[in-house]
Amino acid sequence: MSALVVIMLLLLAWALVAGRLARFSVTMPLAMLAAGVLLTAGSDPIFVFDVDFESGEHIVEAILALLLFTDATEVRGGLLGGEPRLTLRLLLIALPLSLALAWVAGVLLFPGAGLWFLLVLATIVMPVDLAPAAAFVRDRRVPERLRALVNTESGLNDGLVAPVFLVALAVATAAGGDTVAEAALDAVPALALAILIGGAVGAAAAWILRRVLDAGWTQPSALRIGVLALPLLAYGSAVLAGGNGFVAAFVAGVFFEPAARLLPAGTLHLVEDVGELLSLALWFVFGAVVNQTLAGGAITWQVVLFALVALTVARIAPVAVSLVGTTLSRRERFVVGWVGPRGIATLVFGMLAFVQLPGGDNDLALAVTVTTIVLSVVVHGLSTGLIIRRYDVDPEPPVERRARRIPRPRRPR
Repeated sequence: MSALVVIMLLLLAWALVAGRLARFSVTMPLAMLAAGVLLTAGSDPIFVFDVDFESGEHIVEAILALLLFTDATEVRGGLLGGEPRLTLRLLLIALPLSLALAWVAGVLLFPGAGLWFLLVLATIVMPVDLAPAAAFVRDRRVPERLRALVNTESGLNDGLVAPVFLVALAVATAAGGDTVAEAALDAVPALALAILIGGAVGAAAAWILRRVLDAGWTQPSALRIGVLALPLLAYGSAVLAGGNGFVAAFVAGVFFEPAARLLPAGTLHLVEDVGELLSLALWFVFGAVVNQTLAGGAITWQVVLFALVALTVARIAPVAVSLVGTTLSRRERFVVGWVGPRGIATLVFGMLAFVQLPGGDNDLALAVTVTTIVLSVVVHGLSTGLIIRRYDVDPEPPVERRARRIPRPRRPR
């Protein structure tokens, strides 16, 4: 209970000084992570968290389900955003190249490790989460085109990486008698079920909510509660049927997104706020995970170098290559590549890998997860303000801002 009180006090304190801290590029995830590390550190910490990954597995999956659903529903201008060609370049060219570069880095830095296990590591460290760099998509000094592009990519990136992660994990954890093909085929039904269930939940909810709203059978507050239930309904139904919950939640958001644009303003705010609140609490608990990992001695120079490569070369180079020949300048291509922080999706994938991988591999997966997230929260969080200040663009006049619809940025987590 004391931990709950402290977390709530931290959230209240943040609400009071968020504007001041934003001047120094201090984000909420960075603040919660720092508080978690400080309050659980030492031989006699203020709070003692015995983090049980196995019992907490479905909790963090449910949190990711909320966030993935929100990601899919917040992409404006259609599923691929206002500039679908640029988005497709990032998702179909940059993302596979990033996974390949991270995999190659793993081969070089962790000799002797299984190739499928190294693919698991690559899928853990490459999903993008804007939380450590949320100011980038909110500051109007940054060109709207860049903000919208990064916003759209981050909303779809982790949902596309999830199936690759699941297949790689299934093969990496296959029993000795199983072949690669058998292990991969075992993962396909779970993915198929997740897609079918998520699509059914999203499409059915979109149709039903629109009809009852037109008929006057519901109220805005009840509508917000109904939308909050959708990602958890898709997640729970998929798990019960033997599918993957967070893939189902993402697909439900994809199918629900067209209806979301027609619902009253604020309908999605409850699911967004609940997801954000739970993710911030998870950032605090992650501080205890950082201390446990440091105490275990699993973080080596190879792990740190792998995380740095994943955050820089494996992200920036593929993005720059994929956007060659577009109307984006060289500096803009670099900015899009740099603004690719890691967060909750990386944490959830890392926890699932830790639970399911055999001994030795699971410790390395957790060390890579912790190192990548900590470096990203610090580096991306503190550098975002510097990038924003490089743009000397005046905010849009109020008349022009009202004249056209500006995509609402995804909420940080």
